[in-house]
Amino acid sequence: MAPTRMSSGTADPTLRTGRAPATPVSLRLDGRSLPVVGTARVYTCGITPYDVTHLGHAATFVWADVLTAVLASTGVDVHCCRNITDVDDVLTTAARERGRHYDEFALSQEAVFEQSMRALRVATPAAQPRARHHVGAVQQLAQGLLDAGAAYERDGTVWFRGAGLPGRAGVDPARARELSAAFGDEPDHPGKDDPFDVAVWRPSGPEHPAWPSPWGWGRPGWHAECAAMALGVQGSSVDVLVGGDDLLFPHHAYQGAMVEALSGVTPFARAAVHVGEVRLAGEKMAKSTGNLVLVDDVLHTCTPAALRTLIVDRDHREPWSFEVDDLHAAEGRLERLYAAAGRGGATAAAVAAATAPLLDGLDVTTALDVAESEGGEAARRVVQLLRLG
Repeated sequence: MAPTRMSSGTADPTLRTGRAPATPVSLRLDGRSLPVVGTARVYTCGITPYDVTHLGHAATFVWADVLTAVLASTGVDVHCCRNITDVDDVLTTAARERGRHYDEFALSQEAVFEQSMRALRVATPAAQPRARHHVGAVQQLAQGLLDAGAAYERDGTVWFRGAGLPGRAGVDPARARELSAAFGDEPDHPGKDDPFDVAVWRPSGPEHPAWPSPWGWGRPGWHAECAAMALGVQGSSVDVLVGGDDLLFPHHAYQGAMVEALSGVTPFARAAVHVGEVRLAGEKMAKSTGNLVLVDDVLHTCTPAALRTLIVDRDHREPWSFEVDDLHAAEGRLERLYAAAGRGGATAAAVAAATAPLLDGLDVTTALDVAESEGGEAARRVVQLLRLG
């Protein structure tokens, strides 16, 4: 007997909720809506664990945390992946200088980093893949790119064909060459066809970690590590790619290009959140310049909520300079927000007005302004979403 079909007038009573469905909402990034069905996949480029956590690191991961919370507020599940680049020449060098093995040294640095993230109330991602656990995946990626004609092998190195990629990324060739050299992509290497070809797999000397491969003993290239980890954890595309703005080129450009060349799915990332660099006295905060402001040091002078407020009370895309007076201003902002949250009332419309800016480009500053003004439940909701309580 044919199964009975229910008409709209005789719906299964177990499906009735007694109220109208909520109006679906979605996040907007860079002026474009990012509708998501079911699960939002976020990939955040994480740390190379060779040094302590400074504000430049923290800004990226706090913003990734805000993104996660705002996406979750739209009613979707959020699957966050934040990688750990524990196979990297700079890590190997730092470990050697300290007389330690690279992977053991990396684990000790990860522990320090995780402590800083917990202090800043950054939620632990669902997945934290490590590059050393994905070496086989990088080899699969390399072979797939070779089979697709997107890479070639020469003297034990598998080179990804990157000619034309700077133009597609909107980067001037001269600037692209400068950035490629700064990030170790060796644009002047004599063994490759084009200055913008990059290593997916490369030979290792005795000073570097090495694994057996079809092309000889070697190690993965940096961009290939992230491409392989993203493919292995999130699949052939992600909804949002997160990282510092210094990763736009070459790292994110090559990561996406490798995944797209292998999978045929474009774009690799539907949207991106690139966080502006943090500066001190006008210079980018970095180990190479020695002008680091460490998260743990700042947290000896203020609460985690105040430091989070300092980080997010601005346009996430804009670079900014750390000033102690700004930290005091953040503490004042937080006190006013708490006072507003202690007030009674606030309509559903006020709550919506306070949270709407967060959905429109992660506009935290406007959300905080409205929360202060409306108070009550509107302020409490913003405090909850931004983990400022």
